[in-house]
Amino acid sequence: MSMKRSVVRSAAALAVAALAGTAAVATPAQAAAPAVTTTLAAATVSSSTTGGTITRNEIIERAKYWLGKNLTYNQGGSYPDSDGKYYRTDCSGYVSMAWHLTSSLNTVGIADSADTYEISRSQLKAGDVLNSYYDHVILFDKWDDAAHTTFSYYSFGSTPVKHITGMSINASTIDGHPNGDYKALRYSKAVDGITDGGDMPVAANWDGGAAGNVGVFRPSTGEFHLRMDDGSLTKLYWGTQGDLPVAANWDGGAADNVGVFRPSTGEFHLRFDDGSLHKLDWGTQGDLPVSANWDGGAADNIGIWRPSTGEFHLRFDDGSLHKISWGTQGDIPVAGNWDGGAADNVGVFRPSTGEFHLRMDDGSLTKVYWGTQGDLPVSANWDGSGPDNVGIWRPSTGEFHLRFDDGSLTKLFWGQPR
Repeated sequence: MSMKRSVVRSAAALAVAALAGTAAVATPAQAAAPAVTTTLAAATVSSSTTGGTITRNEIIERAKYWLGKNLTYNQGGSYPDSDGKYYRTDCSGYVSMAWHLTSSLNTVGIADSADTYEISRSQLKAGDVLNSYYDHVILFDKWDDAAHTTFSYYSFGSTPVKHITGMSINASTIDGHPNGDYKALRYSKAVDGITDGGDMPVAANWDGGAAGNVGVFRPSTGEFHLRMDDGSLTKLYWGTQGDLPVAANWDGGAADNVGVFRPSTGEFHLRFDDGSLHKLDWGTQGDLPVSANWDGGAADNIGIWRPSTGEFHLRFDDGSLHKISWGTQGDIPVAGNWDGGAADNVGVFRPSTGEFHLRMDDGSLTKVYWGTQGDLPVSANWDGSGPDNVGIWRPSTGEFHLRFDDGSLTKLFWGQPR
């Protein structure tokens, strides 16, 4: 049996009231007026809980939920999120909704909250805010260019909710308020999910050696950056923006290889040792991919974990479907040979507790504490002996923290920190 495993995921989990900030949107004073979008309301299902951790991707999806609904700006009014919880219909109520807070803060409350802190504007990421203490707040979406000169944001400063692109970071006014009045703030419970941009971790046995190793998938370039046993880098072009990486021994050869799951089509695009492409339809939008040797055969196969039901849908070599209920909303799926048996099995990483919940062949549960909120899980046979083990990749530092069979820690720097 090859020594490997890889999994990735999408999103994982997240009282002051009174006077709200006021604002009226005006065209910024710059040569090229930003583009404004007020249509296409999004439907979204929350993975977070009120007041809990929340991925940046979910913050933006929640912000989109009010977009296009033609809501009337009203500091005395309210409107529900997709779960039916009501938030105030103004700028700070809108941010409170996007962050999935327990109540609607005002701009002062957002600034003074123990759960926010100031960052430099160069550090702004999706889900952060630009907040004017007494007047207004906007939700940062993304930088529009690599030089960080223009950006996109969401705003509810007047009727209706708007998505604005092409805003100059140096404009004299932003959303009708003096640029200099804004401070960049970060919600401390916002975490980088695997689909929130940047590198995504993978792990497998890339060179057929005794032990597995690490790698990252870089969606912006469609490249896998794989680390060999000797520390060298091998690049493979496979996949594109929006894909989720997987890795396993697809063809029973000496080494494992890469693949991607394309949520938009529900297809796995698997790369064989000879560089050929094999497509398999398995899963749908919202599913998270896993890969391992489910039936003990010569080659590994694919599967998905469905967060909405907590079910693994595993594909065996004969094309049959096997379902296993394991994990709950907010977990991240993993797979590996936890007990040294003939076949591999499933597990989940629970960011809220830093626990891996691993399912043995007999259906029993083994818990391993490894990692913390914001980490992304990987698994493989790091030391080339016995069963597979767990590890995490820490997006904030670009470090893999790998757990060996004896419980010791090995750190590897690989990939670009987010």
